[in-house]
Amino acid sequence: MEYQYPIEIDWSTNEIVDVIKFFECVEKGYEKGIDREELMKAYRRFKEIVPGKAQEKKICAEFEETSGFSPYLTVKAGKESNGLKIIKMKKR
Repeated sequence: MEYQYPIEIDWSTNEIVDVIKFFECVEKGYEKGIDREELMKAYRRFKEIVPGKAQEKKICAEFEETSGFSPYLTVKAGKESNGLKIIKMKKR
């Protein structure tokens, strides 16, 4: 992709890798579909790194603005999947 991932300078290398992994899961959800468990595991780790709602909204909004992929809608679909194993998003 032709954009940068939003990261914070005070994150460790492992935290940066895990946040990028979460955003890659969101991308995968739009591009070809992603296993719900993989998505939710990446999101749980993301929330360990970014526990605050305000910071989460800011970072996810930056990602959505540059990529066109919505982390919020992807995670919402994962939470409301009603037994679906694969989450497949449609770009607006």
